[in-house]
Amino acid sequence: MISICSLEDDEMVSQIWRLQHIAYRLEAERIGFDEIPPLMDTFDTLRSCGETFHGWIEDGDLLGALAVQSESSDSLTLTRMMVHPDHFRKGIADSLMKHVLNEYHHIPLFIVSTGTLNAPAVALYRKHGFRPVSAVEVAPGVELTTYHLHNVK
Repeated sequence: MISICSLEDDEMVSQIWRLQHIAYRLEAERIGFDEIPPLMDTFDTLRSCGETFHGWIEDGDLLGALAVQSESSDSLTLTRMMVHPDHFRKGIADSLMKHVLNEYHHIPLFIVSTGTLNAPAVALYRKHGFRPVSAVEVAPGVELTTYHLHNVK
């Protein structure tokens, strides 16, 4: 079941923090870069991040989450996408993506960035219509690609 995760709930913040550390460690290994911002989060920085988390929750456990942040009424940035490795290949990320794109259907532009070598994330974003718009080297041999999806109303 997908629902909004309250950052006012200590247990939920703890679950998000644990999930992102498990998921983003795998991404860090995949792309060869361990300074991914979610890995630097503390409980307090996560709680105060200002993002909205949409979580896939089963039996009270957070198995996946997609966080978003709006800079304006014209765009929405997908800031974090994570799924617990024990639940890969179950459609959780795809379901979260469909949910968010539907929930914010009125927004004209969606933005997301990921490590260029993060093949599963790249495939997910491209599947949903995101197209690369820029790439930047964030460390020697480590590239971050930004993707846009223009929402046609």
